[in-house]
Amino acid sequence: MKLETPLSKRLGLKYPFVAAPMFIISNKEMIVACAEAGILGCMPSLNARTPEQLRADLEWIRQRTDRPFGINVTIGLTAPERVAADMALILEFEVPVILTSYGNPTALVKEAHAANRLVFHDVIGLAHGRKAVAAGVDGIIAVSAGAGGHAGRISPFVLIPWLREELKVPILAAGCISTGRQVVASLALGAELCYLGTRFIASTECGATDAYKDRVVSCGPEDIVYTDAVSGIHASFIAETVPAGMTPERTPEGAKRWKDIWSAGQGVGQIHAIKPIGAIVEDLAREAHDTLAGLG
Repeated sequence: MKLETPLSKRLGLKYPFVAAPMFIISNKEMIVACAEAGILGCMPSLNARTPEQLRADLEWIRQRTDRPFGINVTIGLTAPERVAADMALILEFEVPVILTSYGNPTALVKEAHAANRLVFHDVIGLAHGRKAVAAGVDGIIAVSAGAGGHAGRISPFVLIPWLREELKVPILAAGCISTGRQVVASLALGAELCYLGTRFIASTECGATDAYKDRVVSCGPEDIVYTDAVSGIHASFIAETVPAGMTPERTPEGAKRWKDIWSAGQGVGQIHAIKPIGAIVEDLAREAHDTLAGLG
């Protein structure tokens, strides 16, 4: 049985996997490695500190692959002029997929659809999902409990099939997917793509520090804390990296917000080695096929 869905086929992917955009640590090298492995690699536009750097990154990517990839635009966390500049570059370099979050995607959807691009939007519940569908998005990223970064509170066993049934658009499953067995479970729940972030922190191409990668490999789900102390919005972090006294308005002396505070999801418990992205993807695919075979 092939690991494919209508959405993965539409995008021309070998496997229905997405390397989720992670603030600071996702990079152009990851995008190209994902493309070569047959999955959708993504990064936030803000990981390029300026529009000029984003242009350079997109040129670098386009010189190395003609396969699909995605750029994340964090609407509400980004100055409007930067959003406009980033969207202009995304369209100029014919980025096939735009991932939107933290705001109303209506205007970006209109721009994207005029250029025949797809837009997927992050949600943690039905209300925002309905707004995103009304805005015209092509898919919903269902960010469930246990996901790294800004996660929701609803179990993936509920969130994925619930949003699929209610919203009638393709669903991307996000949260705690570290193995092929979890890939199969996500597809069985109705997802068309599996959105993995934490699993790809432990990759050789990731821009995280070696210490960060090593901690992702060594810690377990009980080492993850879900807190609003860092950004004012609840998110998942490795607990020991969140300093005492941290608030959205105050960073304790000696700590650097985001750089020293490491995000990760509960899926850390099933990550056991740092590997190249290509090897991680093949591991996931093999585990998924083995799971399907075991189910008969």
